[in-house]
Amino acid sequence: MEEEQRGYVEEFGLLFGQFGLPRMFGRVLGALMISAPPERTAEELAEDLGASRGSISQATRSLIQMSLVQRRSRPGERKDYFRIKPGAWHEIMRREAESLRHFREMAERGLKLMNSGDPESRRSLEEMRDFYIYWEREMPAVLERWEREEAK
Repeated sequence: MEEEQRGYVEEFGLLFGQFGLPRMFGRVLGALMISAPPERTAEELAEDLGASRGSISQATRSLIQMSLVQRRSRPGERKDYFRIKPGAWHEIMRREAESLRHFREMAERGLKLMNSGDPESRRSLEEMRDFYIYWEREMPAVLERWEREEAK
């Protein structure tokens, strides 16, 4: 892996770290994003990233569960190959859209439990509720527009 590619992979790791995820998840994902060919074995990933086989195994397993990566095999080979799952980014946003309801419901529940009718006290929960109501309404339309765009 070239120096500029290593930098990109490390930036991907830092990006994942900013979201509270292990850097190795981002590093593996970053390496797969720029792989040519687009499939890599765990051994290749470990070598490219200077990481243990165990940390690669844990990262790929988690990335598979997150629907970002898929594991593939080739006839006659015992190795597994990993690649970015086609449609991964759309799938993540679709899941996010489904989770919006949970945040709205938490805000509504908090408002019901709140003892105060004081507008200042209620502001944060009302803002949260209204924000998630908006995105619950808008996100399906955004995803639909993306699907139409992608189909072109």
